[in-house]
Parts: sequence; structure tokens; C-alpha cells
Amino acid sequence: MELGLEGRVAVVGGASRGMGKAIAMALAREGCSVAMAARGEEALAAAAQQIREATAGRALPIVCDMADYEDIRRLIGETVAAFGRLEILVNNAGGPPTGTFLEHGEEAWQRALAQNFLSAVRAAREALPHMRRQGWGRIINITSVAVKQPIDGLILSNAVRLAVVGMAKTLSREMARDNILVHNICPGNILTDRLRSLLGERAAKDGRPIEALIAAEAQGLPLGRFGRPEEVANLVVFLCSEAASYMTGTSILVDGGSSTAVF
Repeated sequence: MELGLEGRVAVVGGASRGMGKAIAMALAREGCSVAMAARGEEALAAAAQQIREATAGRALPIVCDMADYEDIRRLIGETVAAFGRLEILVNNAGGPPTGTFLEHGEEAWQRALAQNFLSAVRAAREALPHMRRQGWGRIINITSVAVKQPIDGLILSNAVRLAVVGMAKTLSREMARDNILVHNICPGNILTDRLRSLLGERAAKDGRPIEALIAAEAQGLPLGRFGRPEEVANLVVFLCSEAASYMTGTSILVDGGSSTAVF
């Protein structure tokens, strides 16, 4: 299948590891030039080098805190300066901390809003003028299965990620005539460092080895296993491609069938 991504320019957040790194790798394999954003300089540089060695695409590491608007402005500016344009934006940032409503104060809420909602708003605001000039664009927001089925103990994530979905649905309609398509991907049970950390907290409370807990949890999933970051990346590539050119405004689960939500 011809995906039509050769020569496109993409920005991918959280690209030093996990789903972000897998997405950057997958886009580079399709011939995209990829600006990779993350906070950790050493891990980001190593990830970019791995992508350069494994693909024909160009990978540019840019240290960026997605909770900082000035960092986002610099990220988009450096990407366009390096590659001449920008057509794909993948908003992906680490999730906020666990906890209940009464455990979080004002600072935690403000940080969650900046990192997981305003980051998507700000990055889209900076990227859209470049996409409109090209007459072609794709914005993909990596959210969570929690937007379909809230998860106990993750009230910050449950709340702010839903805000992204509402914003994206409206944006998809506003930008459709400019050939800029907007989607949300909702991963669940993808075995990333984030999920390992959450499971590690539970394992510590239960006094169990984490690998034993992971194995037990996997058996309870419909497919009997956790997902891989590459399986999320494959969907990103498809939604960015010309093969998905009549789709916009969607929120798609990648959770191995674990959610019981109908829509």
C-alpha cells in the first residue's frame, strides 16, 4: 500500500522512549524527516541515533518540555528551520501522577493541564500555520483509554485527556477544508515505562514481584498479552497516510479489547 508519507516532516513528542520513540521510528521508516522532542537530552540523542541507523529518514533531537510554551515555540521553529516545513504533529507527553481527587492540590492540576492539555493546544497553534501553507496536515494526539473508560486512581489523566478529545473534535471540523486531519489515539495496556511504573506501585503495595504482576495482569486481558509501542505507532502511520484521507475527528482505542465501552 502506498502511504504517501515520503518526504513529509513530522514532530513527535515524548520521542526518547516508549510509544513516542516507536512512532518516530515508524514515520522515519516511511521516509519522513522527524523532529524528536523530549526532556532528557542523553536518551533523546541516543534514540535519534538509533533511528538514523535503522532508517533512511532524518532524525533531529530537540530537548523540549511540553509543559513549557516557550519550549514548544522553539521546537516548532527549529523543526521548520531545519527541514523547511512541517506537516505532521504527534502530541505525546508523559501522563500525570496517580492519586485521588483529595490527594491533588492546585499545583498538580495546573501541571497536568500544562503537560497533557495545553501542550496539545499550544503545539497545534504553532504548527497549524505551516500546515495551512502546505495545504496538508495531520495532528495526532496520544491520549489514553481513560477517555473512553475512566481509570480509578488516575483522576488527573481522566480529566485533562478528555479535554484534548473535545478540543480535537472541534479542531478537526474547523481545519477540514484546509486538508488538515485531526485524530486521537487512546492506548491502553501498552507495556511502556509508564505502565511498568504504575504496575510497580501496585506490586510494591501487594509485596509481589513486578514481573509476576505483569504476567497475571496479561492473563486477564482479552488477547492475553500487553500491547507493544510499535502497535500504536502502526496506527499513527496509517492515520497520517493518504490511505486514511477521508477520516478525521476520530478517537481510536488501541487496548487489545480491554475496554467495555461501546463507543
